Amino acid sequence: MRPKICWSDLRGARVGVWGLGVEGAASLARLRTLGVEPVLVDDRPPAGDVDGLQVFATASSGLAALKHCDVVVKSPGISRYRAEVAELEDRGIPVAGGLGLWLQEADRDRVLCVTGTKGKSSTTAIAGHLLTRLGYSCLIGGNIGTPPWDPRVDGAAYDYWVIETSSYQATDLPCSPPVVAVTSLHPDHLDWHGGVEAYYRDKLSVCSQPGAELTIANGDSDLLRERAGLLGPRVTWVHAADDPEAEWMTPLGLLGTHNRRNALIARACLDALGVPQARDDAALRAAAEGFEHLSHRLQPVGTVDGVLFVDDSLSTNVLPTLAAMDAFPGRRVALIAGGHDRGIDYAPLAAGLAPRPAPTLVLTLPDSGPRIQAAIESVLANNGQSGLAALPCADLDAAVQAGFDWARPDGIVLLSPAAPSFGVFRNYRERGEAFTRAMRACDAP
Repeated sequence: MRPKICWSDLRGARVGVWGLGVEGAASLARLRTLGVEPVLVDDRPPAGDVDGLQVFATASSGLAALKHCDVVVKSPGISRYRAEVAELEDRGIPVAGGLGLWLQEADRDRVLCVTGTKGKSSTTAIAGHLLTRLGYSCLIGGNIGTPPWDPRVDGAAYDYWVIETSSYQATDLPCSPPVVAVTSLHPDHLDWHGGVEAYYRDKLSVCSQPGAELTIANGDSDLLRERAGLLGPRVTWVHAADDPEAEWMTPLGLLGTHNRRNALIARACLDALGVPQARDDAALRAAAEGFEHLSHRLQPVGTVDGVLFVDDSLSTNVLPTLAAMDAFPGRRVALIAGGHDRGIDYAPLAAGLAPRPAPTLVLTLPDSGPRIQAAIESVLANNGQSGLAALPCADLDAAVQAGFDWARPDGIVLLSPAAPSFGVFRNYRERGEAFTRAMRACDAP
């Protein structure tokens, strides 16, 4: 159930804020501008209070506290499929998301939502950069940047909002903006959504809520084409090979054909929003200058003894890892893969790597490493691909050293894990930073 309420409706209500991450903090701040002192609940509450308010633990007194609220605003990490959510809604208590509350009262004609299993961060950043350099004020927010309902954001100051929208956030949206972009589709977050088809349905729901008019979609994705019926009333397909003579995106400095497609999707979105310069290659090329690469997304971090090290820690699924490998055709690549095991199928990763003509060594890490290893060994047993090999490693430091030794004198060590970082690292950033430190250790005397 997606409550059709907005932030302004919460003035004078008893409101619970469930989850105290970045969005939870923004929700608390927004509610205080409305004169509301909310009930704060978190699965792992911090020690002490938060801004003078007590924080209840979900598992103990938190759920009981939420049952006395008129509305609960949950963070995206709280799965809509949890039993506690159903219990609250059965009691008639709407459980909303901050993005949905904001979108319900936003000027949606000036909002672009960008979703996709992977590529959404890059496409969001490209679209926002182009708009800004073309002279428009633009907020890049949602799953990347600042939540657009944060009171520190002056909504009147922006011409456009480019909102990266995760599958978690999509489940909370009561409406859609007229223009939505979908960059890719691949199994992900199955534990949160409860299954692959539920994930696909939830992810693509942002395309078809009330207000949806046009979806700009990755035309190279078979999974998206098979689910065209979930993409809303009208679809424009964008392919990496479209407009082959176009060079306006060159100053973006992005690696890989998938990023060329992301740039073309961003351009199509600007055109759909009515931005006149979107059809002017010279204006777009000038606007593309100065683009800042996303950290930990196919980011070269250094060269040691002729070996290039590339941090793609943000790749937490098979699809972006294969795209990262495609960015280095003909190059000898030591791929570091593995991490938190969400149960996704790694057979497509092995199948995608097997035909690669250049030598490829996959260095597998716990916890999903053994399943990646098994998938590669299965491929090798079936087709005997001699250019592919796999080696289990105890940790990231060991994998970096092994990759460096193998990749010399002129190869690449690529961290593109096809798995999240949870357990060993707090997040993909910490993992990427550890990768860079391990690279420097290779250069130590």
